[in-house]
Amino acid sequence: MAAAAADNDGAHDASHLERVWRSAEALLAHHPEADPVVVMAASYLHDLVNLPKDDPARAQASRRSALLAREQLARRGFPEDRLDAVAHAIEAHSFSAAIAPTTIEARIVQDADRLDALGAVGLARMFYVSGRLGRALAHPSDPLALERALDDGAYSLDHIVVKLAKLPEMMQTEAGRAMANARLGKLLVFRKEFAAEWIGEASI
Repeated sequence: MAAAAADNDGAHDASHLERVWRSAEALLAHHPEADPVVVMAASYLHDLVNLPKDDPARAQASRRSALLAREQLARRGFPEDRLDAVAHAIEAHSFSAAIAPTTIEARIVQDADRLDALGAVGLARMFYVSGRLGRALAHPSDPLALERALDDGAYSLDHIVVKLAKLPEMMQTEAGRAMANARLGKLLVFRKEFAAEWIGEASI
């Protein structure tokens, strides 16, 4: 079921699901009260329905994933008393769905998924998705948006400030926030170095 979630999207493939679960495992170590079975199931099934970023139904993807996961898990004999928890964790993981996580399992899965948008892998995923959407790498003369409005719909590099820099404060767990801040630091260093090369060191 996991591999089927990604289709041909390299940013949401089986490797992404594995990384989300590994991050979730790290967060579970700080929350022994959480149900690891629920977290594992939601981690691997959260992108069963994977719609492109520019799809008008994108905000519905997590709800569709939750419904499909519930159906598939039930058919395979997954404990019925855990199905609601898995479905909620899947629904609440999505940034675009804007569903508040109400359980520790959902908070862990949301944090784990968002951690994969940060750091070195997150950076690679950002440019991969931006390339598929036809966005430029950066503004030709003002990559750091010093004298213009940020626009990550046009410039990939802008996405670091427009969205990714906000993720640490949106984390649901203390451990997730600490990991997110560490990974964001790498992105901010990269952004500055990229701009220096983009327009010339002497111009920065």
